[in-house]
Amino acid sequence: MAIHSSVLDLIGQTPIVKAQRLDTGVCELYLKLESANPGGSIKDRIGLSMIEAAEKRGELKPGATLVEGTAGNTGLGLALVAQQKGYKLILVVPDKMSREKIFNLKAMGAEVRLTRSDVAKGHPEYYQDMAKRVAEETPGAYFINQFGNPDNPAAHEFGTGPEILAQMGGELDAVVFGCGSSGTMTGLSRAFATASPNTELVLADPVGSILAEYINDGVLNDKSGSWLVEGIGEDFLPSIADFSRVTKAYAISDAESFHTARELLGKEGILGGSSTGTLLAAALKYCKEQTTPKKVLVLVCDTGNKYLSKMYNDYWMLDNGFLERPQSGDLRDLILRPYGQRDTVVIGPNDLLTTAYQRMKLYDVSQLPVMDGDQLVGIVDESDVLLHVYGDETRFRDTVATAMVSKLDRLDVKSPIEALLPVFDRGQVAIVMDGGTFLGLITRIDLLNYLRRRVQ
Repeated sequence: MAIHSSVLDLIGQTPIVKAQRLDTGVCELYLKLESANPGGSIKDRIGLSMIEAAEKRGELKPGATLVEGTAGNTGLGLALVAQQKGYKLILVVPDKMSREKIFNLKAMGAEVRLTRSDVAKGHPEYYQDMAKRVAEETPGAYFINQFGNPDNPAAHEFGTGPEILAQMGGELDAVVFGCGSSGTMTGLSRAFATASPNTELVLADPVGSILAEYINDGVLNDKSGSWLVEGIGEDFLPSIADFSRVTKAYAISDAESFHTARELLGKEGILGGSSTGTLLAAALKYCKEQTTPKKVLVLVCDTGNKYLSKMYNDYWMLDNGFLERPQSGDLRDLILRPYGQRDTVVIGPNDLLTTAYQRMKLYDVSQLPVMDGDQLVGIVDESDVLLHVYGDETRFRDTVATAMVSKLDRLDVKSPIEALLPVFDRGQVAIVMDGGTFLGLITRIDLLNYLRRRVQ
């Protein structure tokens, strides 16, 4: 294999894998692994295209500041290219973006400005409007404007589209994609219009977005909902969008998206992101509707490494109502990490306080039940550790038993939910017992999550 001079040389020419274990009906389903791009997503392609086109036009000076609003992976693609080319980058991102992406952006040197994800276009805090304003207020800044930049679809018209057709030997009956900025859709549409006009274009859209209704019914709704899938779906039609050759659209719920992405990993060994789940769910629906064999390709838009704290985290899935578990009709239903399932993070009385501190940080919890075998003998929280070690840091080497609270208020599992409120009012967590058996803890956020799930 060739040795490359830059990581940017690795963008594109991503592999295609034929699905073997998914139920695709009479069709053959092919997965194009855009997750194999160096930045982990298909957006590396447009990051490179939009920056290099601006360079060719002489619009970027050495060390220039680039500004963009991004709800997904475009920021990572831009950050990768900007870093390699020596540009500064300011990104405005909505606060629903996964923390892995934000950590990744900052690690590559991008300046990240979070804004609200619950406002629509036209609001001053809408991420695209805010990015445009930041660009106007920053001397010498260049606004990338992926939603109105023709170099966005050009990356797919002259890159991704021809690449797919070459890899498939020109045999492709349908391609399934998502739409955020609309660059992928518009570019592929233009590429296939002449090179493969019989290839059907199928849109996968999150429930809440206006695009599926626009494609299927010709209705342009001015009100959108909200969705948790990142990077695709819109509440307006981007100016670069060309929907003319899109024949069908599927609206896919967050729950189906997340479960389908997890199924892809479980059956095919491919770790895709949240939008990949949306696209794959739509592709499987399309395949199962066909009565004659077809070759169908779906994009694996990005890697699931960016969503390990979200849709691949069972606790996050439970918190958000995407995983079900048996209901007991008592306080067990509020315990996120049941001790009986060995999900509760615990500590022993003879463990060191430094171990307790490290365990709290690792699992992002504020308190630990102290277990001696299967017996609850105390609880230790951040305040207990702080008060014990303050003024003498060597006390981190003391045992947990020296700092824990052993006089505990316990709640019987059959207690009403209202019994939690006085516990929380005292600044404590609820310790739930079934007779002498410790079941787990309930915190304020556990109660809030429970109440929110009841109105979904």
